[in-house]
Amino acid sequence: MSANDHTTAHEEAHTGPIKTPKQLLAAVFFSFVVPVFAIIGLVYYVASADKPLAGADDAERAVAERIQKVGMVEIRDANRPLRTGEEVYKGQCIACHGTGAAGSPKFGDAAAWAPRISTGYDALLHSALKGKGAMAAQSGGDFQDIEIGRAVVYMTTAAGGKFAEPAVPAAGAADAPAADAAAATPAAVPVAATAATPAAATAPAATAKVAATDTGAGEALYKQACFACHGAGVAGAPKFGDKAAWAPRIQTGVDALTASAIKGKGAMPPKGGSAASDADIHSAVVYMVSAAK
Repeated sequence: MSANDHTTAHEEAHTGPIKTPKQLLAAVFFSFVVPVFAIIGLVYYVASADKPLAGADDAERAVAERIQKVGMVEIRDANRPLRTGEEVYKGQCIACHGTGAAGSPKFGDAAAWAPRISTGYDALLHSALKGKGAMAAQSGGDFQDIEIGRAVVYMTTAAGGKFAEPAVPAAGAADAPAADAAAATPAAVPVAATAATPAAATAPAATAKVAATDTGAGEALYKQACFACHGAGVAGAPKFGDKAAWAPRIQTGVDALTASAIKGKGAMPPKGGSAASDADIHSAVVYMVSAAK
């Protein structure tokens, strides 16, 4: 009987690619197990997408923030005594320089301050006033430029520096330009000036900074005092705009967050090391919370 008879040919025609139990197991694995893992991975990928929290889409607030007025008005006492370098350091600089956060040279660390001291007082003052790295500009804040200069001298002295404290401008030098302008005024002008004098005399002197409750004031204080830590998330501070980091804190309420900011918590000193009012701190907290919702 021939090996190529009709019966043998029929059996070979119906033989499949799976010939052994090992091949059968491999076929089952690739047919069922692999698709299951693929589906699980796809579901995980879709579920892990960054989606806004329920109620976070506040269109009215977004519109209000876009159309709000640019800038703000602050009233300060121009005749207050100048702060010492130590007072400015404790009120403004200790937040970062007290712990060495965000790469800032730690107070009293001679090794960290040495290369900076070698650049000179003017270079250090310029960096402090204009800002450098994670440090926001200090000029135009709660302290005058000369007070910031005193703080620079105080910190460098603690690290071995020998800079002289900046001299206070003489009162006569500040009054001279005004006197020259008055002398050059035409004779007809004093009449109008005299008439306006009573109204100017009745204006009360500014004795305190106006409490800020709008978003613009909160943003300004954040950039001045809070950005150094919250901008980069250093020292355990929740990073600005990080919804996951802010979510458990937001659940405690704005009042609780404001109280923590005012009293200090963890590495954060009271009021973030600034001399801002409680209302200003509240505005800054609201600004940061709004960015993380």
